[in-house]
Amino acid sequence: MRKFNVSVNGKSYCVEVEEVGGVAPVATPVAAPVAAPAPVAAPKAAAPAGGTPVKSPMPGVVRKLVVAEGATVKAGQSVVVLEAMKMENDIVASADGVISYVCNVGDSVETDAVLAYVK
Repeated sequence: MRKFNVSVNGKSYCVEVEEVGGVAPVATPVAAPVAAPAPVAAPKAAAPAGGTPVKSPMPGVVRKLVVAEGATVKAGQSVVVLEAMKMENDIVASADGVISYVCNVGDSVETDAVLAYVK
């Protein structure tokens, strides 16, 4: 019996194979699969000058913009719903002011990505 490590769809398996005879196999190196990088959303407009950024605390997907752009918000008020690990998380304004979005619904964002500004 010979043991081999086999990778199928990114999951590794240890398998045993019985040799029945024939010519000795020649080992050939196999490159490990490389995962594609996660998409990072580009801002829909140039970042406004000044203002307090509302940042994503975790990687995820923007599911909802809670208040309209240009709306007045208070610190602690929900402005974006971010889905991460199959849970919806309310992302809140970090200061009082007027909201200016940088993200769109459906955007994939990384940790510390700016979702909006409060001016």
